[in-house]
Amino acid sequence: MAVDIISPSSQPNRAAILVVLALGTFILGLSEFSMMPMLPLISEAFGSTPSQSGYAISAYALGVVVGAPILMLATANMRKQKALLLFLSLMCIANSLSALASSLEQLVLFRLLSGLPHGAYFGAALLLASDIAPAGKRASFMSKVFMGLTVATIVGVPVVTLVGQNLSWRYCLAGAGVLAFIAFIFVYYVVPNVKNTQKSNLLNELGVLKNKLVWSILGIVIIGFGGVFCIYTYVADTILDVTQSPAYTISIAMVMFGIGSTLGNYILGKAADKSAIKTTGLTLASTIIFAFAYVSASYNIYLLYLVIFFIGCSLGLSTLVQTLLMDVSPNGHAMIGALVQCAFNIANAIGPWVGGIAIAQGAQPNQTGYVAGVLFLGGLFMWWLSFIQINNKSAKQTAAAY
Repeated sequence: MAVDIISPSSQPNRAAILVVLALGTFILGLSEFSMMPMLPLISEAFGSTPSQSGYAISAYALGVVVGAPILMLATANMRKQKALLLFLSLMCIANSLSALASSLEQLVLFRLLSGLPHGAYFGAALLLASDIAPAGKRASFMSKVFMGLTVATIVGVPVVTLVGQNLSWRYCLAGAGVLAFIAFIFVYYVVPNVKNTQKSNLLNELGVLKNKLVWSILGIVIIGFGGVFCIYTYVADTILDVTQSPAYTISIAMVMFGIGSTLGNYILGKAADKSAIKTTGLTLASTIIFAFAYVSASYNIYLLYLVIFFIGCSLGLSTLVQTLLMDVSPNGHAMIGALVQCAFNIANAIGPWVGGIAIAQGAQPNQTGYVAGVLFLGGLFMWWLSFIQINNKSAKQTAAAY
């Protein structure tokens, strides 16, 4: 869906738009990941058990899965600026209400509302980045938008964790609401309010669901990315129980993961401009190796930092998958944006669940690396299926041309 937004000579305008869009994804990263280290504080505030407080995390994920397809389809023909303003308004209101919650039930409800615009904002922002990208630069432009979330894992989450521990978790959620309001103002003044040159319709959007190639590419995320979340969820337990390092090293490990995801997002985005499908396969194969290496590396904190860094690099695959889906499906990009976000949240549920089963059966926390390796291998299998279909499709098109 091409939109003539910016002239080729207006590179500063493009840069400003990407920075503003990345601010929005930074807020989303802050909203989603900061809740995990704050769960003990929430349990203390409401007198709830850790499992009960965990509903606040599950509610957000549920909000993403429900809100992404509904809001993306509802705003598919809306001007990009207006759609982004709508999503930021919801982010501002829902995070502010979460900060004011007087009971755990209220917090869970408001966290559900906070998750509704998550996938829709991501989808709209990535589509806009694709629209304004020069020829051959689409993947790298989209990766710059995703950069906001990866920076949130390096800077945002550690900062709000300290704020929550020393002041209150409510300040963290209120801060996310304030940042959403600031992003609203920037979007209003920086993002051009232009019409889409191509209208979307419901049949085209839903037609994406009939494309087998779309589902195999989504399988890379659903299965493969489960490996990332399987390791990420149990890093703290690994460091405390297996590495037996001080608790502060957990924060260092999280920062290493964030740095890896930021660098990986940048490098893989550049590589994807040349060949998204080949870059995806090589990255998945490499991540399998690091997942198995995680098991042995966990006995040395410095080796563990290094492996976690490389595992974090694999988050850059998110932009590659979005690029692949847009390449294989000329229509229905709004639905594709929604499906990608749903796939990531399914992976976020599968990874910890499968890792938890292994631990319940007697596995050590570091042995989730084996589980993650199998999940990455499953993702590589889905990549192989996608690669074959893409090659067959390309061969047919070449034959038809002659």
